[in-house]
Amino acid sequence: MRKRKPWIYIVGILVLAGLMMLTACQGNGGKKEPVTLTIWHVYGGQTDSPLNDLIEEFNETVGAEEGIKLQVTVVSNTNNIHDAVLRVANNEPGTTGLPDLFVSYPKTVLAMPDPEILVDYRDYFSEEELSAYIPAFLEEGEIDGRLVVFPVAKSTEIMFVDKTLFDRFAADTGATLEQLNTWEGLFELSKEYYQWTDAQTPEMPGDGKAFFVHDYHFNYFQVGVESLGEDFFQGNKIAYGKAFSKVWEPYADAAVQGGVWLQEGYATEPLRTGETIVSVASSASVLYYEDIVTYPDNQSEPIEVIAKPVPCFENGEQLVMQRGAGFCTVKSTPEREQAAAVFLKWLTEPETNVRFVTSVGYMPVTDAAFDVLPDFIDDLEDPKYRSLYEAFLETQSSYEFYTAPQLGGYLELEQTFEKNVRSKLRTACSNWRDGEENVEKLGEEALENVKMSLPK
Repeated sequence: MRKRKPWIYIVGILVLAGLMMLTACQGNGGKKEPVTLTIWHVYGGQTDSPLNDLIEEFNETVGAEEGIKLQVTVVSNTNNIHDAVLRVANNEPGTTGLPDLFVSYPKTVLAMPDPEILVDYRDYFSEEELSAYIPAFLEEGEIDGRLVVFPVAKSTEIMFVDKTLFDRFAADTGATLEQLNTWEGLFELSKEYYQWTDAQTPEMPGDGKAFFVHDYHFNYFQVGVESLGEDFFQGNKIAYGKAFSKVWEPYADAAVQGGVWLQEGYATEPLRTGETIVSVASSASVLYYEDIVTYPDNQSEPIEVIAKPVPCFENGEQLVMQRGAGFCTVKSTPEREQAAAVFLKWLTEPETNVRFVTSVGYMPVTDAAFDVLPDFIDDLEDPKYRSLYEAFLETQSSYEFYTAPQLGGYLELEQTFEKNVRSKLRTACSNWRDGEENVEKLGEEALENVKMSLPK
């Protein structure tokens, strides 16, 4: 009997091993173990989040095909995530490391000790792919020449109007919504509205109501000055040029005479209580405007809230602040970084992006997504949201988006300016109510007091 050659046994073992591996792969659907990425975001709650729903959809479709799985580990707000990221980045005790992806404003990255730990998305997006995104949205995420904060949803400033109360005012005075197209028209109406509401209770003189509230006075001045062709900043300070005076004067004139809400807090609150009827705020604040107004005496009535693009100055450019955080990806391995890019590309595909942003009150981030946005507006059940997205479309087609500069002292300047503009004009308004008739002088004094309060 002839002996079998040893190599025959070796070939047999290899064939058998190959069959076993093939069988194992077939039994596992032919797919390798997925790359699992952790994510911190701000869109919704931990158990009720539109983004969580989309992430689940991604995991079951593109993620399953590409071997990628996203795991949401934190849903919070941008302030909490900002603090958590900086604690980890500074190696504070008790921290457990950064996720693969987290939502961030550029200010978070600027405050990190080493922003180089973040991926430059230009390593994973071609120039052709990036050309699909609105340039100002990408620009805000660039730090030191690196694209490290990627836009997936953006907000801007929008004007919200309690049309029910505005129509009541208009019926008596002839005011029109078109007057709200310019800041000059809005501030004239603000003074007129204060007088009109004051006259409703002749037995209580001086109890007129403010017409207008702005959530971000610093943005009003910054964008207003830039829209008139001058720089708002001179280094890390404010440049008080001719354009600043043109922006300050109608605002202070209306504020001193009671037409502008100058208390602390967000713009949604006085609109909900009938203390004002027009606001400019982040578009995402639509979540907090209600279809009912409850007055200080606890009486309430249903109202219609509509959205319009923000006003412009009569001789100024149509310019508006763009806002909203984006996603940062922490450097790890090329495989994991590529997986994060696959998810972000999927989330910003036009129809996916529109489904996402219309569920959270934001704008899409590509021109193609704005093109398909009208197809989704009619399906929105809430009239406020339909009005908001119509205002978005008009804003995107007619306005330029303004990106605030990345200055080291920006946050301190913004906070100090915001606080003092309100307080100094409140004092001026109080003096006017007490009988001081020189409105221009009160406004000038308020501005000098604001200047003295700012960081030197």
